[in-house]
Amino acid sequence: MLTLLALVMVAMASALRTASQTEERVDVRLQRMDDLRTVSGFLRSILGRVSAQKISTPVAAGASPYFFQGAASSMNWVGVMPARYGAGGRYHFRLELTDAGVLVLHFTPWEGTAAVPDWAVGQSTPLLAGVTGLTFQYEDAAVEPPEWSASWAIIDRLPEKVSITVQTSSGTWPEIVVPLRVLPGSDPRTSGPVFGGT
Repeated sequence: MLTLLALVMVAMASALRTASQTEERVDVRLQRMDDLRTVSGFLRSILGRVSAQKISTPVAAGASPYFFQGAASSMNWVGVMPARYGAGGRYHFRLELTDAGVLVLHFTPWEGTAAVPDWAVGQSTPLLAGVTGLTFQYEDAAVEPPEWSASWAIIDRLPEKVSITVQTSSGTWPEIVVPLRVLPGSDPRTSGPVFGGT
């Protein structure tokens, strides 16, 4: 009788341990999905409206006249901060991965075409911790078929799309592909009066 009771107790303890481990795995998966939805949604919102304003001060020969800079592991651009995330308006942005494994967005207010952003006095907000890798790809849609590259070296236009791949300790996220919609008032391809907030 005691042996049977002991076996039942062992079976119950094992079942409870299995249930607890399953619950922990589900919690981790739900947290990962929530992080993915939140971060990717935020990135899409701030990358969805970029400015094609050019730097009004002289740039080095062969350098891009745009504020946009696309590297394999970081990206700088001018865009619009959605009002729901704080003070709306035009900002300089920089997205990068820190040595501590944190995906960070730096931002500082736009001060005109002659002002280069001073990141030392800008603000930063951590978007995601536990990041083990961050890579960017940039689409050139001016060629057929469109080509993707790990950095943006073309100086006479901006990329059509940006692809962001985030790797974390729990796995690689689905690729985040964002079309870069240029603000009408800053697009050199447009002409004539433009009304609205640009």
